[in-house]
Amino acid sequence: MTLPNRTSIWIIALVACLLIFAVPGWAFGSSDGDDGGGGLGVILFALVIILLSAKLGGHFAERIGQPAVLGELIVGVILGNLYLLGFFYFEPLKGHEAVHVMAEIGVILLLFEVGLESTVSDMMKVGWSSLLVALLGIVAPFFLGWGVSAWLLPDHSIYVHLFIGATLTATSVGITARVLKDMGRLQDLESRIILGAAVIDDILGLVILAVVSGVIVAVDRGGSGVSTLSVLWIVVKAFGFLVGAIVIGGFLAPRIFNAAFRLRGTGVLLTIALIFCFGLALLAELAGLASIVGAFAAGLILEKVHYRKFRERGEHELEELLHPLAVFLTPIFFIEMGMNVDLRSFGEVDVLVFAGVLTLVAIIGKQAASLGVVEKGINRFAVGLGMIPRGEVGLIFAAIGAKLFIHGERVVDASVYSAVVIMVIVTTMVTPPVLKISMERFDKKRA
Repeated sequence: MTLPNRTSIWIIALVACLLIFAVPGWAFGSSDGDDGGGGLGVILFALVIILLSAKLGGHFAERIGQPAVLGELIVGVILGNLYLLGFFYFEPLKGHEAVHVMAEIGVILLLFEVGLESTVSDMMKVGWSSLLVALLGIVAPFFLGWGVSAWLLPDHSIYVHLFIGATLTATSVGITARVLKDMGRLQDLESRIILGAAVIDDILGLVILAVVSGVIVAVDRGGSGVSTLSVLWIVVKAFGFLVGAIVIGGFLAPRIFNAAFRLRGTGVLLTIALIFCFGLALLAELAGLASIVGAFAAGLILEKVHYRKFRERGEHELEELLHPLAVFLTPIFFIEMGMNVDLRSFGEVDVLVFAGVLTLVAIIGKQAASLGVVEKGINRFAVGLGMIPRGEVGLIFAAIGAKLFIHGERVVDASVYSAVVIMVIVTTMVTPPVLKISMERFDKKRA
């Protein structure tokens, strides 16, 4: 007998609750890897809980018209704060090295996937409107975020203000593309401008992230400030890496995949693609940039023509091969990000005020980007709305900030991190319904 779909979901949810609340303490009872399961037991238990919770969170989020990533983030927040109710089983996961490594690999695969969705040639075709929208969508949020941080966090370092500004430059291509696809509007001119600008935003945002992170690391290592020449060198290094990766990688990629085509065995295409991705991510790390910059560049470089021979002999598309790995590892990143949010900080009025103002300028900053549209008869309001969601990209920025230190103090402390997460949640939730309403109303006026 087949159970109704809704009944099946609730049974799965019940199983998840039993695992969460009734699991015996053996999973975390030992740290030496003996019978207590403190080693492998913790990891296996973490995978069961994280993957099951992520799927349930994603399901319920999509049921109410929100992207799955939002559900994963919220579930992570719940799991990370169950200790407030007396359940301490998940506290060891917050700092568990194996879980963190899987989360880091998950975000690298996520940026690799995002890069695969675009090509260098696509970037050259987006037009002036996309370029201007992207530039305004970087500049306005950056200075608004910097200003708000300097105003509401006067005791924090200028480098904290810089990082907050950098975090607001992000735009989630994945969330906006999913909304437009669900609406059947991907071919609209507004949609092409939004997606083109969002991709450019990703690249420029990653460069800004690399520059700001590089400045912070330099300050932490060398003193109280950095020279203009040092900042210029970081900018040159960031752009140099991206341009060099695209040019040299574009030259080497077809040759690498042609050579790999001669190898026999299963999974050759996926293996070589992952080597390419992880290799560029490693080079980015060695260059002093975030590994996700290299992963994004790897995806941007690879085009279907590079592995055409694999497809001609009947193998699956690279995106299809990569998807199961991303489905496995990427949710771990979002769950971990949610678990790092401390709900106790939400009881602080200062945090809520900062989060509210930060969210407001995050929305205003991206709406200002719509002024970059040069074509007539375009729904500029919809273009600005489409640039609002920060989604996974904003979380990636926040996660990197939480790992940066200046003279022993975190750049993004618990309170600032919580405020950023609130901003990400609100901008992610508000975009789908408002964008849909805006485009439908504009269609009626145009008709």
